[in-house]
Amino acid sequence: MAQVLEFKLPDLGEGLTEAEIVRWLVEVGDVVAVDQPVVEVETAKAMVEVPCPYGGVVTARFGEEGTELPVGSPLLTVAVGAPSSGEETEGSGNVLVGYGTGAPPARRRRVRPPAGSTTPPGAHTQTPPAHHPAADGHPGAPAREPGPAPAVRADGPVPVISPLVRRLARENGLDLRTLVGSGPDGLILRSDVEHALRSAGTPARQPETPLAPHTPEPTPVAPAPATAGTRIPLRGIRGTVADKLSRSRREIPDATCWVDADATELLHARRVMNATGGPKISLLALLARICTAALARYPELNSTVDTEAREIVRLDHIHLGFAAQTERGLVVPVVRDAHTRDAESLSAEFARLTEAARTGTLTPAQLTGGTFTLNNYGVFGVDGSTPIINHPEAAMLGVGRIVPKPWVYEGELAVRQVVQLSLTFDHRVCDGGTAGGFLRHVADCVEQPAVLLRSL
Repeated sequence: MAQVLEFKLPDLGEGLTEAEIVRWLVEVGDVVAVDQPVVEVETAKAMVEVPCPYGGVVTARFGEEGTELPVGSPLLTVAVGAPSSGEETEGSGNVLVGYGTGAPPARRRRVRPPAGSTTPPGAHTQTPPAHHPAADGHPGAPAREPGPAPAVRADGPVPVISPLVRRLARENGLDLRTLVGSGPDGLILRSDVEHALRSAGTPARQPETPLAPHTPEPTPVAPAPATAGTRIPLRGIRGTVADKLSRSRREIPDATCWVDADATELLHARRVMNATGGPKISLLALLARICTAALARYPELNSTVDTEAREIVRLDHIHLGFAAQTERGLVVPVVRDAHTRDAESLSAEFARLTEAARTGTLTPAQLTGGTFTLNNYGVFGVDGSTPIINHPEAAMLGVGRIVPKPWVYEGELAVRQVVQLSLTFDHRVCDGGTAGGFLRHVADCVEQPAVLLRSL
């Protein structure tokens, strides 16, 4: 005998409390395997495919696409298990094979895994009443002995999966929660609904077209004002970004300093590295390696502020976030233990996380826990910016585009490849001298990559 098990939105980790349904991967009536992904949700951190721990037939889904659900709320129900060997359809009432069959067909069809249901948690249960002939006023009709009035079920899925049964009850004003089904494990069948309507003296009004969706009468809607615009909900990743930026501006007394640097030698060093064969080294990886060296010299900027304890917490590891623009908005993947990686390892990790960001497969763990952020906004063709710190970090380094500009080089005017570097920092963790020293060290390494060798 089958059970109907309820699968709830699981805890997705990283303190997430809700998720938005982006796309259902299964329909009601589909057979699913254990750990098969059944729904794609968007959390405040990433897109996640949620696997179902049960195998069986999907009997109900909770929530339309675009709906936000809190963690722990029902996602779907699954009929798990197989019916007894002798169970077959015998006319109307089989919830998986069909309705309205006046007599069994010549060839009986074996029932698919039944849509039986365990009673929802906290609900009252009763033993289905026995059937006796001729109690409904015509020979051979199933009848029931009078019993105690059925109790209304607690919140949770009603043990009925047939759209026809639900529609029949809805159109006749019958609350399915007041019924105790005669099917397997209390499953409410069509015959249960018809019997309840006869007992109440209400002639059952049959749906004109079986399984047709119920279309409510349209409600007149007042025309929108001529000045009304398009409203875009701030939820999912976009909502989280908005909350973080607002909190950063609200809580962090930030300041920004910037400097122009001659990146000609850095670009030359990269060309030499990539000419020797092996994996290509990205410019972002070289900038990241310079950042980790500068943070080792100025650890004040690799910290966070515990506002409740009124303490600055200097962090032992450098988990380097980098801004990545995707179709779904701005995300900041995190390279763990960036200070332990060389330029080749950093290049590979940046490429891997960037591809995951573009395909929407980053996990929440890959988007949290950063201690410092590197933002290369030069890819958008701009020279400078004043970055907003990625709360609760203490600083962010911004890198503009590298363009040829007139520059005094070795006492003479020359055309050099120039980049603007900007540092936004939390003024609580350090003063301008420390921030300026950090930025100057980064600029020195950009202008003379050999300077970086001193910190390796």
